[in-house]
Amino acid sequence: MLAMLGFAAMDAISKWLVADYPIGQMMWIRYAVFCGFAWLIVRRRGLGKAVRSRRPALQATRALIALVESIIFVLAFSYLPLADTHAVAATSPLIVTVLGALFLGERAGAARWLAVAAGFLGVLLIVRPGFRSLDWPLLLPAVGALLWGVYQVLTRAVSRSDSPDTTLAWSAAVAFVASSFIAPLHWRSPDTLGWALLLATALINALANYALIRALDYAEASAVQPYAYTLLVWVTILGFVMFGDVPDGWTILGAAIVVLSGLYTWHHDRKITAATP
Repeated sequence: MLAMLGFAAMDAISKWLVADYPIGQMMWIRYAVFCGFAWLIVRRRGLGKAVRSRRPALQATRALIALVESIIFVLAFSYLPLADTHAVAATSPLIVTVLGALFLGERAGAARWLAVAAGFLGVLLIVRPGFRSLDWPLLLPAVGALLWGVYQVLTRAVSRSDSPDTTLAWSAAVAFVASSFIAPLHWRSPDTLGWALLLATALINALANYALIRALDYAEASAVQPYAYTLLVWVTILGFVMFGDVPDGWTILGAAIVVLSGLYTWHHDRKITAATP
């Protein structure tokens, strides 16, 4: 829950910053700090061992997808309220279910597919194509959720050959190098408050990732997953406090369906796991 609060706070500050600073610049600062964080984590193994990957092309692709996904979500914040953005993005666990079944051969029974269908219905209630203005910005979090799902599936794939430290090192280094090419193109010198907020988002991002890593040290991924939906609560509160945004009834209903679909999938999987000898 602390990790989700951190991600929500980072997104709220990013929504504030994107009005004044280029996204490339924000990403470069974020990943520069993340590189320092990653080095602190992997140094116990030695940097040489940490960066040695058996699947470097897949690691690089995965890290670039994460960078593009981050850019898309920050861009979405410039058009949409935080709660609306994350209501659509909450479909990512269901997207992972579909992609895992298609590309990793993971088990996906009728219950999972029904949950995915229900989640899609929830997104339609949020987007309501043809019945609201500014339809196109809602495609941004939808594309972001798809990329986040692809990122998670690729992370599962590389975990079969590389250690978590290697994956962490590649995540930070590749994104930092890639963002270094775009940051200078539209650099705007921050004032004191700007530097404080930019560094705050980078530090919060690193701490939130660390909190999530620690959570996964103490519990299985399936046990941690339901707490990810508390992100919707945090962004709704922060969006109201900082920007006065209040999601409408259809958005709340759609988000509830998406969350319940994900929780049903998690509960169903736990029942199957418990019943397996």
